[in-house]
Amino acid sequence: MKTVPRLVLCLLAIAALSAAVSAHTAIGTMEGTVVDAHGKPVAGATVTMQTSDGSRPYATHTDAYGHFQFTRYETGQYDLRAYSKGSFSDWTKRISIHSGKTTQVTLRMPPAADETVTVTQ
Repeated sequence: MKTVPRLVLCLLAIAALSAAVSAHTAIGTMEGTVVDAHGKPVAGATVTMQTSDGSRPYATHTDAYGHFQFTRYETGQYDLRAYSKGSFSDWTKRISIHSGKTTQVTLRMPPAADETVTVTQ
């Protein structure tokens, strides 16, 4: 009978321990759409997501349909905002990522600087 080298046994033990630890980390997904002031999708916008305490910032870009996605993030509360063509959306605060779930968010960009908004009462 051949003996298994200690290095192989150590590597197998480390791999098993890593799998056990990651199995206990609760993860989920945040996805959504960035739209303009008229509700039309904004392609190529930068979406920033950070934990609600302001740490761990992450960024992604919207696709041609204004869709974005952050996959496999730890559960918790996050703040999001979008940037496109020189302007930022308001922060959307304390959006929760739940274990094994997908949280949907819509970020709305402000009207363009050269756009007129009429308010009627």
